[in-house]
Amino acid sequence: MESFSVKTSRREQMVDITSQVREIVSSKGMGKGMVTVFVPHTTAAVTINEGADPSVQHDLLAGLAELVPHRTPYYQHSEGNSDAHIKASLLGSTVNVLVDGGRLILGTWQAIFFCEFDGPRTRQIHVYVTN
Repeated sequence: MESFSVKTSRREQMVDITSQVREIVSSKGMGKGMVTVFVPHTTAAVTINEGADPSVQHDLLAGLAELVPHRTPYYQHSEGNSDAHIKASLLGSTVNVLVDGGRLILGTWQAIFFCEFDGPRTRQIHVYVTN
């Protein structure tokens, strides 16, 4: 397993981590297998989505904000970040990507994103490569 840190600058932010994951896969010299990307935080997530147009990141965060507002009268969690927990649960803490010929098998426009919902913070990303 390899790990790296991501430092966010806003409360909600998507950070493209594809190059860091590619670097780890490349360093393992693997031909075929799978890579698991795991985020060990309850108010952050990881997802795969379009990486070519930054407006997709904006739209995803805006859509989640509409679905799960930051503050409502029915949240009971005392830290004031209930929305971050819900958004992290909706997107999930893990993605798996196939590897073939030492390369991540992603679609033309796909990228791997770390999703911050309670920043700014420094977060850990764990990457596990299996042959």
